[in-house]
Amino acid sequence: MAKLTVTSRGQVTFRKEVLQHLGIRPGEKIELELLPGGRGIVKAARPSGGIERIFGLLAGRSSKVATIDEINEAIEKGWAGEK
Repeated sequence: MAKLTVTSRGQVTFRKEVLQHLGIRPGEKIELELLPGGRGIVKAARPSGGIERIFGLLAGRSSKVATIDEINEAIEKGWAGEK
């Protein structure tokens, strides 16, 4: 169990290995769920949202336009572990 020290300003610093275990990188947020009995659950705060957030994410990054058949073939190869 990792022990943290609270500063006089009420701040704590998580050790690097704790942040790595939680999958948290610099600049990311941490979520703390408060539980009864003075307990809590700490985890990486992941953005919630629907599929709409990724629409247009790669727009303009390539000049190649793929057909539906090419896209389906690439998906099949990806699932099969091929490049």
